[in-house]
Amino acid sequence: MKYILPLICAALVVTGCKSDDEQMAHMKFSFEFDETLPRLNNLGEEAAVPDSHGTQHPTIKEMSAHYIELAQGKFTQLGQGLVVYKAPEVEVNGEMAVDFDKSKKASEFQEFLTIPISDLTPGTYEWVRVSLTYQLMDVKFRYQNPDLSIDGIYDGRIASFVGFNTFINSHTLKDSVFTVNDAKKQGYWAFETQIEGFGAVSSGESAKTTVVNPIQSTSPIPPGSCVVTGKLATPLVITGNETEDINLVLAFSINGSIEWVDNTKDGKWEPGAGEKLVDMGLRGLHPKVK
Repeated sequence: MKYILPLICAALVVTGCKSDDEQMAHMKFSFEFDETLPRLNNLGEEAAVPDSHGTQHPTIKEMSAHYIELAQGKFTQLGQGLVVYKAPEVEVNGEMAVDFDKSKKASEFQEFLTIPISDLTPGTYEWVRVSLTYQLMDVKFRYQNPDLSIDGIYDGRIASFVGFNTFINSHTLKDSVFTVNDAKKQGYWAFETQIEGFGAVSSGESAKTTVVNPIQSTSPIPPGSCVVTGKLATPLVITGNETEDINLVLAFSINGSIEWVDNTKDGKWEPGAGEKLVDMGLRGLHPKVK
């Protein structure tokens, strides 16, 4: 009995203790994908779909960001705000590229990044910048083959790389591992299909990528980057004395974010009819604190 009692006391002490990190207040970042948010253009204005194009709302399974910055105001230049995250990069053929294998990835509402608030510079922040790298998403497409009596709507999966430059060893779609072993500029994508039990993988380049920045006139972003900018409804004040976590939700508009040239004029994406993807950029950032 004399040995058991100290052991019980020791267990109670260990169970009741928390590490310094656990006791700290943290800022936690997560993604949200919302098809009801406005569909915006590069300047943050509502954008209509061209008559010759079709769009759909994808189901995003996973996303990666290369860079997150809190900006004090609309005149804060890129990089001069509070940079809270930057993904690892690697040099490829004399150019820097995001290292896809080492980049953080998260699904909707999953925690993407956690930082002790004590590590952040106190201040008031009105804007959030997020440089996107990669989206893994499910889409619908039409396939017709009269010889096989096939005409239906099928599920497909797209891996879309929208970052400025991304080095990819390989990436997984749904049932396929696609080997690249190269750096890919903004707009590269790969597509996996399953039709009547038969699968196929293809890849290509989109003609453009919409990157929404409502403060382009006062705080521009470099061409070819994917730094999506959004304003907080209420400025975020960081004092450094917080005792509770701050949950910052990065809500992105997927309203018609998959866009193609609609040759058949039926509103359905039909790659077999030569309907090329022209844009896969997210259509706005609406950050919010919860």
